[in-house]
Amino acid sequence: MQTLDLEKICCGAEKIGISGHIRPDGDCVGSCIALSLYLKKAVKGAEVTVFLEKPADIYNCLKGAEEISTKPDEAERFDVFFALDCSADRLGAAQKLFEQAGKRINIDHHISNEYGCGDENYVVPSASSTSELVYGLMKREYLDADIAKAVYLGIIHDTGVFQYSNTSPETMRIGAELIGYGFDFTKLIEETFYEKTYVQNQILGRALLESVMFMDGRCIVSVIEKKTMDFYGVTPQDLDGIVSQLRNTKGVDCAVFLYQTGILEYKVSLRSNEKVNVAEVAGYFGGGGHVRAAGCTMSGTYHDVINNLSRQIEKQFEKKD
Repeated sequence: MQTLDLEKICCGAEKIGISGHIRPDGDCVGSCIALSLYLKKAVKGAEVTVFLEKPADIYNCLKGAEEISTKPDEAERFDVFFALDCSADRLGAAQKLFEQAGKRINIDHHISNEYGCGDENYVVPSASSTSELVYGLMKREYLDADIAKAVYLGIIHDTGVFQYSNTSPETMRIGAELIGYGFDFTKLIEETFYEKTYVQNQILGRALLESVMFMDGRCIVSVIEKKTMDFYGVTPQDLDGIVSQLRNTKGVDCAVFLYQTGILEYKVSLRSNEKVNVAEVAGYFGGGGHVRAAGCTMSGTYHDVINNLSRQIEKQFEKKD
């Protein structure tokens, strides 16, 4: 696949915009910040702005996090606009800025965004993360510890600190290069990936305690209702990692975690092993993601959602079995 020449794309640009998906995770935040720091050095005189929903506080350790704009002005025009880690329809409030930009560039690694949504696209589903792809486009002469730290954060969050199946030998080589820039990578891993607040541990415990096995123990599901979130005072960001912990249950091939976002509406997260392509499951309901990690939004009661998901998961088991 043909790569992108970032400097050529941005040559002569006065205003460059960067955005990622709604409810930004580590890879989204890391890739956006890394690219912005890089372009500020590589494209002289350009004004570079990152637009995201407010990221979790754990990402404040990255240089430039404090400059993220959370309220885009739809009247603003950009010479170049990058959509990272998603397709245009998941950019949220920044979607209009992307669509009306002079040049639209899409960099992503989600299999559900196969063809991209920009004038130029760099979509590689086999890559561990969008951060890895962004790093591969950067000229080493402009790299520094702050850029390396942002890229590294994105990679560790999408690979589970190099333990998920999307980790390749190239991912490991890049990780080694990045820590060579001298930032405290052990502290970064501990404070942004493993460390949890007391209330996050409480809601995790509640989700595990009330989880239910189904399909002869091959699947596990847990749900957090809005009233429970309100009781503990948690936000969707506090629920990160619950579905992965469910997936760690012995004998489970597919984990499902739901939290209520509205009346008869749930955000669904799916994790699996090689026996279930959850990207196909989520895609059936208008979502997307990776083969082993995906998500969607579904309407109905909790039982409606699980019954509908079960039919699609069962089809995946039938394919493998």
